[in-house]
Amino acid sequence: MNSETSRRGFIAGSAFSIVSPHLVRGAAPAKLRAGLVGCGGRGTQAVNDMLVGNENVELVAMGDVFEDKLEGSLKRLREGTSLKQYANMPVVRNGQTKGLTLEELRKDVPARIQVAPENHFTGFDAFKKVVNSGVDIVMLCTPPGYRPEHFEAAVNAGKHIFTEKPIATDPVGCRRFMAAAKLSEQKKLSVVSGAQRHAQKSYVQTVDKIKSGAIGEIQSLYSRYLSGPVFHAKARDTKWGDMEWQHRNWYSFVWICGDQIVEQHYHNIDFICWVMGTHPSKVVASGGISWRKGQELYGNIYDHMASEFEFANGVRYTSHCRQFPQGCFREVSDLVVGSKGSSKGTDLSTEQGINPYVQEHIDLVNSILGTGPYQNQGMPIAEATMTCIMARESAYSGEMVTWDRIMASQLDLQPKAFDYKLTLADGTVPEPGKYKLI
Repeated sequence: MNSETSRRGFIAGSAFSIVSPHLVRGAAPAKLRAGLVGCGGRGTQAVNDMLVGNENVELVAMGDVFEDKLEGSLKRLREGTSLKQYANMPVVRNGQTKGLTLEELRKDVPARIQVAPENHFTGFDAFKKVVNSGVDIVMLCTPPGYRPEHFEAAVNAGKHIFTEKPIATDPVGCRRFMAAAKLSEQKKLSVVSGAQRHAQKSYVQTVDKIKSGAIGEIQSLYSRYLSGPVFHAKARDTKWGDMEWQHRNWYSFVWICGDQIVEQHYHNIDFICWVMGTHPSKVVASGGISWRKGQELYGNIYDHMASEFEFANGVRYTSHCRQFPQGCFREVSDLVVGSKGSSKGTDLSTEQGINPYVQEHIDLVNSILGTGPYQNQGMPIAEATMTCIMARESAYSGEMVTWDRIMASQLDLQPKAFDYKLTLADGTVPEPGKYKLI
């Protein structure tokens, strides 16, 4: 994929392509049926986001590797325990925009959780059963290591898709997703991602103004995602094999989470690609572990990374991410420096809009029904993910990595077999100078 081809994946006012509607748009049933793959916290919230934002959607199928995760998520959804955050937010009901009270939400949303016992799917093939359960929308919310296979299956089945970001953890998986994304465009399927900034009016308006020249010609770019540890399992149960342990402690293992720069710092890097209208051409990065050491709990990801990207036009982008313990400095920020001014990403906007986590699901349903612009975000989110992987591999190897090299890389981190008791590699932390990008 050359830079010119890549640029065509990004339109002037948005990172996401808008193509001509297909007959599948507007021909959908009045009540859309959704199925969830991945029933952790993010998946559970995504269902609430979808149903709060869209009165014409119901959840009819759920799938997860673990039965306890599925049943726990279903219980929370049916009880409406996480709906307080949506109270009084403007939503459309019966053609009118109104704010629902918490009491109204707890009557409205759980009533559309219609997951029959035969549509509770568990195991490593649960995603196939959800895809083939008669749903219109597949919601992909597992850890990202599984995203390419799950997305490909949903596209092949002709389903509309909400996919969480990022979309892969290695170059082979990313290219697999890209191939399926191109097919989804040919089928005119609607695809919306969990890169929620693209549904947030303050970001959309600011990026539009930057692209229109409000701060002049872009000179340099900067991002920080300085946070705390995101997720750890409490402890390893002696009954768990390596694969079950790595799934339950998934944020500590590169093959399934991608490391912080891929899984979390993605939001900043995706935003910069959106502003620039393309991906960087090369990167030099460094990183390592300062405190994530000496315990099995910490797996094989880094706890800090700094990257310097360069775009084809010579503009440089510096990014810094880390996950340090409580008490350390925290900041999530972006800075776009132009010849006539600068922007932090939302400061050129006049309105905020509603919760973007809800708005992205409204955009998806409007695309499916033909009542809003057609959305297919597949290729741009894949390019942003590959940009993150490119930087990670530079830090791991200590080498400069180009876009052409990462696009040709044969690195495939996925296990070749899946079983709860399967023995996996020990998860050695990558060491620059010894680690090699293949």
